[in-house]
Amino acid sequence: MSARTKARTRQATPAPAIDVARGRRFGALLRRWFRANGRDLPWRRTRDPYHILVSELMLQQTQVARVVPKYAEFLAAFPTLHDVARARPTRVTEAWSGLGYYARARNLHALAKVVTDGGRDAAGTLPPDATALRALPGVGAYTAGAVSSFAYERRAELVDTNVARVLKRVFAPDVNLKSGGGQKRLWSIARELLPRTGQATWTHNQALMELGALVCTARVARCGECPVRSLCTTGRMSGER
Repeated sequence: MSARTKARTRQATPAPAIDVARGRRFGALLRRWFRANGRDLPWRRTRDPYHILVSELMLQQTQVARVVPKYAEFLAAFPTLHDVARARPTRVTEAWSGLGYYARARNLHALAKVVTDGGRDAAGTLPPDATALRALPGVGAYTAGAVSSFAYERRAELVDTNVARVLKRVFAPDVNLKSGGGQKRLWSIARELLPRTGQATWTHNQALMELGALVCTARVARCGECPVRSLCTTGRMSGER
């Protein structure tokens, strides 16, 4: 390979968003904390893709305490995607009652129709790949990453509000969360932080979300309780230890 070709290759390779050693240390501390402190939530006890999808749709803009009972009720009424596909749309939205944002229920019904060939394929299931999942009705980048990671234990990154807050405070305090460039940078950081295996990624992604929900919250950053405070840029800037 000529010097000119090598130079072009270096220019084409994007610089890492974070220091590799720091990222590995962050992941190790985060996952160790989660194993000791993670909540026992019903959707964390399953790898069923449909169950995971229902939980993720319900959790969008809805508190966990409200979702837990509705999650069980909805799955009792519709045990499979096939059951959703064969039901009238109004029955699905009625079962969603109490959660609000009914577009989520309508999208789930539309998705079930696609996956089960209009209700004709009882064995129809969700694809494991995040890119394929994104092609389905109502599935955005976060939901695709969540289903791929939590149901199929794939190495798929995800960024929701809680994860974005953690990544910004720890690695990129200058990022504008409302800008496209800022979001792109956070997704890049999330991708680089992924462990080597999908099984470890399951724990890692759950831990990121849990840290943002319980410790690194929007109202209060409980830095004294944070397992990654020694690596946190925001904490160092504010004098926290």
